[in-house]
Amino acid sequence: MAKTNRSERDFLGILEVPADAYYGIQTARALENFPISGLKAHPLLVDAYMMIKRSAALANAELGQIDPKSAEAIVTAADEILSGQFRDQFVVDVYQAGAGTSFNMNCNEVLANRANEILGGTKGEYKPIHPNDHVNRAQSTNDTFPTAMHVSTLLGLKRLIPILENLAEAFAVRGKEFAKIPKIGRTHLQDAVPMWLGQEFDAYAAAIRSRCESLRVRSQEILPVALGGTAVGTGLNAHPEYREKAVSYLAEICGFGLVPASDMRQAIESCAPMASVSGSLRDLALELIRIANDLRLLSSGPTTGLGEITLPAVQPGSSIMPGKVNPVMAECLNMVAFQVVGNDLTISLAVQAGQMELNVMMPVMIHNMMTSIHILTHYLPQFTERCVRGIVANADKCIHYLEKCPAIATALNPKLGYHLAAEIAKESVRRGVSVKQVVKEKGLLTDAEIEDVFDIDTLTASRPPKG
Repeated sequence: MAKTNRSERDFLGILEVPADAYYGIQTARALENFPISGLKAHPLLVDAYMMIKRSAALANAELGQIDPKSAEAIVTAADEILSGQFRDQFVVDVYQAGAGTSFNMNCNEVLANRANEILGGTKGEYKPIHPNDHVNRAQSTNDTFPTAMHVSTLLGLKRLIPILENLAEAFAVRGKEFAKIPKIGRTHLQDAVPMWLGQEFDAYAAAIRSRCESLRVRSQEILPVALGGTAVGTGLNAHPEYREKAVSYLAEICGFGLVPASDMRQAIESCAPMASVSGSLRDLALELIRIANDLRLLSSGPTTGLGEITLPAVQPGSSIMPGKVNPVMAECLNMVAFQVVGNDLTISLAVQAGQMELNVMMPVMIHNMMTSIHILTHYLPQFTERCVRGIVANADKCIHYLEKCPAIATALNPKLGYHLAAEIAKESVRRGVSVKQVVKEKGLLTDAEIEDVFDIDTLTASRPPKG
C-alpha cells in the first residue's frame, strides 16, 4: 500500500506532508497556520512568480551561481506551470504570513520538487535542487513578492485596458446613433437646458477613455522592480551583476519594459506605486458608478419614470410582479464598482502600514488589486454586450420633455433679459403651457424671432441665434 504522507524536516522540526504533494514542509506549516478564507493566489500572481523564478535561474546559471543542469530543470518546471500544469499545488491562503513568505516558499518547494523529479529525483528529498539554495538563490521574499505584485498587476491591466476601450467605443457608437435626438439636460436632478442625447453618450465614452489613459500612465510607475535587492535592498547574497541580468530576463518573458529600481531600499520598503495604480482603478470605478446610475435614471419607468432610453431586457425583474424588468446589468456594475472602491481602501491601508525596511502587508495588497482587475475584466464585457450595445433611445419621450420644459426660457436671456425670462418660465409652469406659447401670446418676439430662438440647433448651441 502506497504511503499517504512523507516526513520533512526544517529548523522547527518534523512535519508530515502528503506524499504526492509538490509543495513541502513550509507550505504545510502555512496550511496549518492560516486556514482562513479558502481563497488562493490569483493565477496571474502564480504566473508572475514563475517568471521571476525562471529569470533568477537563468541569471544565476549565467553568472556561475548554480549549475546549468539545475537551472534548466528549474526553467522547465516553471514553464510547465506557466502552461497550466500543477496549479493545484499553490495552496497557501491569500491571508498568510506577512510579506508573502509562505507563498514564496510554496513556489520554491513546488519548483524544487518538480525540477528534482525531472532530473530523476524524489519529491521531498530536495536533491540536487533545494528550495532555498537553488530556486530561491540570490532572492528573498522581500524583493520577489513586490516584483511579482508589479508583474501580475501589469499582466492584469494588459487584459483590462482593451476591454475598457471596447466599452468606450460602445458608448461612442450609441452617441453617434443618438446624435440628432434632442432632449432636456438636467442639473441638480432638475430641468436644465437642451442638448442632444448623443452628447450624453459621447461624454460617457470620453470619461471611460480618460480613466483608461490614467491607468496607462500610472502603470508606468510599476515598471521599476525590486528584484535583486534581496532582504533590505542591499543585494546581500546576490552576485553584483545578478540584478541587471535577472530583471532583463524577466522583462523579456513578461513583455513589459521592466527596469531595476533606482533605489532598491525604497522599492522594498515603499509600495506607493501599487497605491497609485489602485487609485486609478478606484477612479475608474467611481466613473462607472456614476454612469450606471445615469442609465438607471434615464431608463426609469416605463410609465412613471424618465423613460428616455430603454435598456435591454435580459431577465425577469420580479418574483411577484409579472412583466417587470429591472436594469440588472447596470445594478451589477454598481456592485462590482463598489467592491473596487472597497478594495482600494484596503490597499491604501496596507500601503501606509509599511515599517522600516519592509512592508509586510503585501499579500492583502495584491489580493485586492487582482480582485479588482479580475472582476472588472470579467464583468465589463458582459455589460458592454448585454447592456450598452442594446440601448434604445425613446426619441418621442425626449422631445416631449423638451417641448414642455420651462428651462428653455434660458434661451430668451439675450433678447428679453434674465428677469423677464424667469417670469415667462414661471407662467409656463403655472399654466401648464410651453414657454414658446407664452412668448407668442405676449407678443414679446416676432414669429421669426420665436422660431429662431427656439430652434433646436439654437437651443443646443449647435449654431448661434440670428440677429
